[in-house]
Amino acid sequence: MSWKNFFTSLSNVSLGAWKAVVGFTHEHPLDPLPLRHALKGYRREWFKADLRGGFDGALLAIPQGIAFAVIAGLPLAYGVTCSAVACIVGSSLASSRHAVFGPTNATAFMLASFFAANPHVSQREAMPMLVFLVGALLVIGAYCRIADMTQFISRSVVVAYLSGAAVQMFAHQLPVVLGEAPFQPAQDGTAPHALTLFFELSRVVESLPTVRWPAILVSVITLCCYLGVRRWGKRLPALAFTLLVSSLIVWFMRREGVTIFTFSDATFTWRELLPPFPDFTGRHIGTHFSQLFGLCVSLAFLVTLDNSSMSRTLASRNGHDVDANQDMFSLGAANLACAYLSGMPASHSLTRSLLNFESGARTPLSVIISGVLCLLGALMLGPLVGFIPKAGLGVLVICVASSLINIRQIRICIRATKSDATVFIITFLATLMMPLHVAIFTGIGLSVMLYLRKAGRPVLVEYEFNKEGHLAEAQSTQRQNPSISIVHVEGDLFFGAADLFRTQIQSACTDPNLRIIVLRLKNARHLDATSVLALEELIINLRSTGRDLIVSGAMKDVYRVLKNSGLIELIGRENFFMGSAINPNISTRNALRRAQEILGVKDPDIHIYFNPRSQGEPVL
Repeated sequence: MSWKNFFTSLSNVSLGAWKAVVGFTHEHPLDPLPLRHALKGYRREWFKADLRGGFDGALLAIPQGIAFAVIAGLPLAYGVTCSAVACIVGSSLASSRHAVFGPTNATAFMLASFFAANPHVSQREAMPMLVFLVGALLVIGAYCRIADMTQFISRSVVVAYLSGAAVQMFAHQLPVVLGEAPFQPAQDGTAPHALTLFFELSRVVESLPTVRWPAILVSVITLCCYLGVRRWGKRLPALAFTLLVSSLIVWFMRREGVTIFTFSDATFTWRELLPPFPDFTGRHIGTHFSQLFGLCVSLAFLVTLDNSSMSRTLASRNGHDVDANQDMFSLGAANLACAYLSGMPASHSLTRSLLNFESGARTPLSVIISGVLCLLGALMLGPLVGFIPKAGLGVLVICVASSLINIRQIRICIRATKSDATVFIITFLATLMMPLHVAIFTGIGLSVMLYLRKAGRPVLVEYEFNKEGHLAEAQSTQRQNPSISIVHVEGDLFFGAADLFRTQIQSACTDPNLRIIVLRLKNARHLDATSVLALEELIINLRSTGRDLIVSGAMKDVYRVLKNSGLIELIGRENFFMGSAINPNISTRNALRRAQEILGVKDPDIHIYFNPRSQGEPVL
C-alpha cells in the first residue's frame, strides 16, 4: 500500500469516526445550561429561601471540606476550595435542583489508600492531573450515556464499599484521637503501606504506649459537644460549632502551656487556595498517566454510582425528574474546574444535598450561593484554622464516617437475595483487605458477573401443535417417533447466554432418530457475535451428522444480526422464515412444510424437544 492510499484510508476512518461521534451526540444531547430552566419565573421569596439554604450549606461545607482534606492527606484549603468550586460549576449544569457537589468521605479515603500503597507517586504533583483525568472521563462517559449502565451494578456494592470505608476511616483516625500525628505516606520510595484494616489496627496498637492525655481530653470534649448539639441544638451547625468550641479549648490550653497537635501551619490565603495547574508538558507525563489512570477510572466509577443513587433519592423526595447523564456531565465539568481552581476530586455529597433540600431551597442558585459563601468564609476564617486540634478534627471525621454505615440498608442487602449477600460480603471484605481503588472494582466485577449469570439463561420450551391447531407448550411427556424437534427460544441471547444456549440445543441432538431442528426465535433478543458463532457451530455440527436446522419466527432485530454476520447464507434462505406479528405461528407452519420437503414425506412425525433429565419439566 502506498503512503497516499494509507493516509487516504486513515482520513476516511477518522472522518467516519468523527461522523459517528457527532451523530451519537445529536441522538443523545446534553443540556449546556439547565440552570436557565430552573430560574424561569424566579421570585423574591425564592431568593430568600435560596439564600438561607446557601448559608446553611456553607456552614457545613467548610468543616466538611477541612475534614475530607485531612482524610486525603492534602492541604486543608483544598477541601474548602473543592466544595466552593464544585458547587458553583456543578450546580449550573446539573439536572437535579438540590444536588451539591464537593469532596466526600469515600473519594477522599480512596485517595489516601492509593497514595499510601504507592509512595513513589508524589501526591502534590499528581493531584492536578488526577482530578483533570477524572473530570475528562466523566464528561466522555456522560456523552456515551455510561450513567445508564449503573442500573446493572448492584446497590449492594455501594453500600458495602461505604461501610468498609467507614470502618477503615474509624481505624485510620483512632491514633490521631489518641494524640499521634496523622499518618502520611512516605515519598522517598520506601516500602508501601496499603491502608488496610490490619495496617490501621497495628498503628492503633503501636500508638497506645504514647497516648497523650491532653489530646484524649480534647477528643472527649469534642465528641460530647458534637453529640450534644446534634441532640439538643439541632438548629445549630453541629460541625462548625464543635470546631469552634474545640479551637477555643486549644487556645486556653496553650495559655496554660499544654502542647497539643494543631494545624498551625495551615492558613487560608489566595495563594494557598490555588493548587498547581495540571502539567501536560513535563517529561514524566506518560509515567504519571499510567500510574494514575486506574485510580481515575475507579474514582469516576465511584462518583457515577454515588451520583446516580443520590440523584434518584432526591428526585423521589422533591418530585423533579433528573437525568443521570446530565448530572454526570455536570460532575465532570466540576472536576475539570477543580483541577485548575481546587485540588481534590468532587463527588455528590448526600449530606449537603439533603441539608439543601430540608432548608427549603428552591433552585440551584442556593448551591451557587453556598459555594461563594464557602470561599469567602474560608478567606475570613483563614488565620483561625491554625487553632483547630488534630485530635478534635479526628473525632469529627469518625462521627461523619459513622454516618456512612446504614444498618437498614445493610440488613436489606444481606437478606434480600443470596447474590446480594454475596456481593455485599465480598465487597466489604475487599475494602478492609485491599486498596480501595481495587476493592471497588472487585465489587463491581462480581456484581456484573452475577447479573450476567441471571440474564444469560435463555428459556428453551418444548412446543407442539395442539388439537385446535395452535402452537403451544408441549403437555405430553410421552416420546413420539422423533424426526422433527421444535425448540422455542425465549430470552436474551447475548454473549453471557451463548454457551448455555449451545449446550441446551446440543442436548436435543442426543436422539439418533432426530433429523431436523426447527429453531423458533420469535422471543429471542439481543443476539451478538458470540451467540452467532455458537449458532454457526451448531449448524456445522448438525450437518456433519446428516441433520439440518430451520429458523422460524425471527423478528427484524434478529434478522438484521444474522444478515450482517452472513449467517443467513449458511442457514440457507430456503431454511429461514421471518416472523409475523399478525400471525405468529405462520412462520413455524412454513418451517414444518420445509421440513417435509427435506424428509421427503408428506406427514412427518413431529417430536417436540424433551430433555431426559428434566423429567417432563420444561428445559430452563
